[in-house]
Amino acid sequence: MELSQINFEFEEDSPKKNEIKEAVKQQIKPKSNRGRKSIKEFHTEVNDLEIPEDEILFQKQYYSIGDVAAMFKENTSLIRYWENEFSILKPKKNKKGDRFFRPEDIKNLKMIYHLLRERKYTIEGAKEFIKNNKAAGEKHEMIESLEKIKSFLIELKNNL
Repeated sequence: MELSQINFEFEEDSPKKNEIKEAVKQQIKPKSNRGRKSIKEFHTEVNDLEIPEDEILFQKQYYSIGDVAAMFKENTSLIRYWENEFSILKPKKNKKGDRFFRPEDIKNLKMIYHLLRERKYTIEGAKEFIKNNKAAGEKHEMIESLEKIKSFLIELKNNL
Protein backbone atom coordinates (compact mmCIF):
# COMPACT_ATOMS: atom_id res chain seq x y z
CA MET A 1 0.00 0.00 0.00
CA GLU A 2 1.42 3.26 -1.11
CA LEU A 3 0.68 6.64 0.48
CA SER A 4 0.60 9.68 -1.71
CA GLN A 5 1.55 13.09 -0.55
CA ILE A 6 -0.88 15.99 -0.84
CA ASN A 7 0.54 19.35 -1.76
CA PHE A 8 -1.22 22.63 -1.12
CA GLU A 9 -0.43 25.71 -3.11
CA PHE A 10 -1.18 29.09 -1.62
CA GLU A 11 -1.38 32.18 -3.71
CA GLU A 12 -1.18 35.47 -1.87
CA ASP A 13 -3.40 37.65 -4.08
CA SER A 14 -5.91 35.10 -5.23
CA PRO A 15 -9.37 36.61 -5.98
CA LYS A 16 -11.05 33.61 -4.39
CA LYS A 17 -9.04 34.09 -1.23
CA ASN A 18 -10.19 37.71 -0.93
CA GLU A 19 -13.80 36.67 -1.46
CA ILE A 20 -13.47 34.05 1.25
CA LYS A 21 -11.91 36.58 3.63
CA GLU A 22 -14.81 38.99 3.10
CA ALA A 23 -17.37 36.25 3.62
CA VAL A 24 -15.66 35.18 6.84
CA LYS A 25 -15.54 38.79 8.10
CA GLN A 26 -19.27 39.17 7.53
CA GLN A 27 -19.99 35.95 9.36
CA ILE A 28 -17.77 36.72 12.32
CA LYS A 29 -19.33 40.06 13.25
CA PRO A 30 -23.09 39.59 13.36
CA LYS A 31 -24.95 42.52 14.83
CA SER A 32 -25.67 41.80 18.45
CA ASN A 33 -29.03 42.68 19.97
CA ARG A 34 -27.62 42.76 23.49
CA GLY A 35 -26.52 45.75 25.49
CA ARG A 36 -27.63 49.34 25.15
CA LYS A 37 -29.26 50.46 21.98
CA SER A 38 -28.04 53.40 19.97
CA ILE A 39 -29.98 56.64 20.31
CA LYS A 40 -31.35 56.28 16.79
CA GLU A 41 -32.63 52.75 17.47
CA PHE A 42 -34.04 53.79 20.80
CA HIS A 43 -35.99 56.83 19.60
CA THR A 44 -37.77 54.79 16.96
CA GLU A 45 -38.59 52.21 19.63
CA VAL A 46 -39.87 54.78 22.16
CA ASN A 47 -42.26 56.21 19.61
CA ASP A 48 -43.60 52.70 18.99
CA LEU A 49 -44.89 52.26 22.56
CA GLU A 50 -48.54 51.34 22.61
CA ILE A 51 -49.64 53.22 25.71
CA PRO A 52 -53.09 54.70 25.11
CA GLU A 53 -54.03 58.31 25.74
CA ASP A 54 -55.37 59.19 29.21
CA GLU A 55 -59.01 59.23 28.10
CA ILE A 56 -58.74 55.68 26.80
CA LEU A 57 -56.42 54.52 29.59
CA PHE A 58 -58.81 55.56 32.37
CA GLN A 59 -61.81 53.82 30.77
CA LYS A 60 -60.72 50.55 32.40
CA GLN A 61 -60.11 50.23 36.12
CA TYR A 62 -57.49 47.49 35.90
CA TYR A 63 -55.04 46.11 33.36
CA SER A 64 -53.42 42.68 33.57
CA ILE A 65 -49.64 42.42 33.73
CA GLY A 66 -49.66 40.92 30.23
CA ASP A 67 -51.49 43.95 28.86
CA VAL A 68 -49.08 46.31 30.63
CA ALA A 69 -46.03 44.40 29.35
CA ALA A 70 -47.44 44.57 25.82
CA MET A 71 -47.94 48.34 26.14
CA PHE A 72 -44.30 48.85 27.09
CA LYS A 73 -42.99 46.04 24.84
CA GLU A 74 -41.16 44.51 27.79
CA ASN A 75 -41.26 41.12 29.52
CA THR A 76 -43.68 40.56 32.38
CA SER A 77 -40.71 39.60 34.55
CA LEU A 78 -39.25 43.08 34.09
CA ILE A 79 -42.57 44.68 35.11
CA ARG A 80 -42.62 42.47 38.24
CA TYR A 81 -39.02 43.44 38.98
CA TRP A 82 -39.85 47.15 38.67
CA GLU A 83 -42.80 46.57 41.00
CA ASN A 84 -40.43 45.13 43.62
CA GLU A 85 -37.88 47.91 43.18
CA PHE A 86 -40.13 50.97 43.09
CA SER A 87 -42.49 51.62 45.98
CA ILE A 88 -44.77 53.88 43.90
CA LEU A 89 -46.02 50.81 42.00
CA LYS A 90 -48.75 49.06 43.94
CA PRO A 91 -50.78 46.78 41.68
CA LYS A 92 -53.73 44.93 43.17
CA LYS A 93 -53.41 41.17 43.50
CA ASN A 94 -56.25 38.66 43.55
CA LYS A 95 -56.30 35.49 45.67
CA LYS A 96 -54.52 33.63 42.90
CA GLY A 97 -51.70 36.20 42.93
CA ASP A 98 -52.38 37.78 39.53
CA ARG A 99 -51.37 41.44 39.33
CA PHE A 100 -53.79 44.07 38.10
CA PHE A 101 -52.45 47.54 37.40
CA ARG A 102 -54.55 50.68 37.80
CA PRO A 103 -54.17 53.50 35.28
CA GLU A 104 -52.20 55.43 37.94
CA ASP A 105 -49.74 52.53 38.14
CA ILE A 106 -49.36 52.61 34.36
CA LYS A 107 -48.63 56.36 34.51
CA ASN A 108 -45.98 55.65 37.17
CA LEU A 109 -44.56 52.83 35.02
CA LYS A 110 -44.40 55.27 32.13
CA MET A 111 -42.33 57.64 34.27
CA ILE A 112 -40.05 54.79 35.39
CA TYR A 113 -39.67 53.65 31.79
CA HIS A 114 -38.78 57.23 30.81
CA LEU A 115 -36.12 57.47 33.52
CA LEU A 116 -34.57 54.06 32.88
CA ARG A 117 -34.82 53.72 29.12
CA GLU A 118 -34.85 57.26 27.75
CA ARG A 119 -32.76 59.16 30.27
CA LYS A 120 -30.54 56.10 30.99
CA TYR A 121 -30.79 56.29 34.79
CA THR A 122 -29.74 53.29 36.83
CA ILE A 123 -32.32 51.66 39.10
CA GLU A 124 -30.79 53.36 42.13
CA GLY A 125 -30.61 56.69 40.31
CA ALA A 126 -34.27 56.47 39.28
CA LYS A 127 -35.29 55.60 42.87
CA GLU A 128 -33.32 58.59 44.14
CA PHE A 129 -34.85 60.87 41.51
CA ILE A 130 -38.39 59.82 42.42
CA LYS A 131 -37.66 60.11 46.15
CA ASN A 132 -36.13 63.59 45.88
CA ASN A 133 -38.61 64.95 43.35
CA LYS A 134 -42.09 64.57 44.77
CA ALA A 135 -43.44 66.39 41.71
CA ALA A 136 -41.56 64.07 39.33
CA GLY A 137 -44.83 62.74 37.92
CA GLU A 138 -46.03 66.25 37.13
CA LYS A 139 -42.70 67.07 35.46
CA HIS A 140 -42.95 63.91 33.39
CA GLU A 141 -46.49 64.78 32.29
CA MET A 142 -45.30 68.27 31.34
CA ILE A 143 -42.46 66.82 29.27
CA GLU A 144 -44.88 64.45 27.52
CA SER A 145 -47.29 67.25 26.64
CA LEU A 146 -44.43 69.37 25.28
CA GLU A 147 -43.22 66.43 23.18
CA LYS A 148 -46.74 66.01 21.75
CA ILE A 149 -46.84 69.71 20.85
CA LYS A 150 -43.38 69.43 19.27
CA SER A 151 -44.38 66.41 17.16
CA PHE A 152 -47.57 68.19 16.09
CA LEU A 153 -45.60 71.27 15.02
CA ILE A 154 -43.04 69.17 13.14
CA GLU A 155 -45.83 67.36 11.35
CA LEU A 156 -47.48 70.69 10.52
CA LYS A 157 -44.18 72.04 9.19
CA ASN A 158 -43.66 68.95 7.01
CA ASN A 159 -47.14 69.33 5.51
CA LEU A 160 -46.47 72.91 4.42
